[in-house]
Amino acid sequence: MAKKKQKQQASATPATAAAARAGVQFTTHSYAHDPAAPSYGEEAAQALGVAPERVFKTLVADVDGTLTVAVVPVSASLDLKALASAAGGKRAAMADPAAAERTTGYVLGGISPLGQRRQLPTVLDASAAAHPTVCVSAGRRGLEIEMAPADLAGLTGATTAPIARTHGA
Repeated sequence: MAKKKQKQQASATPATAAAARAGVQFTTHSYAHDPAAPSYGEEAAQALGVAPERVFKTLVADVDGTLTVAVVPVSASLDLKALASAAGGKRAAMADPAAAERTTGYVLGGISPLGQRRQLPTVLDASAAAHPTVCVSAGRRGLEIEMAPADLAGLTGATTAPIARTHGA
């Protein structure tokens, strides 16, 4: 794979370091995080001026006893039944927050699908393919990493499946 230019932030995170090591093209975006924001993902979309359909949140779920990462647009909700099916399981529930933090090495609101302490099975919502680039957490609140969905899937070993449920659907 040919290396492409990337823009790196002075304060690298495990997520940005993983993208840089892989040689994929990416851009980081920082913004002033408000701890009182009701939704970190929607806050990121608004602060960066990016459509919420292009900003993806990283959620950790328990699928039949296996922690699994779900990456879905901030404008949607995770369909746990669809995630279980996509991950080859029967049941899914949101993971214990402490277990998610301990396993990924990130804090809630800053969990990235990239550069996790232990890479978990990952499912990326199929809607990501509709965009040339998507944004996900770069490993801390107030920092996003933007890259092509195919690069995100490749770096995380993600399966792509329709796991998001649009609000109001």
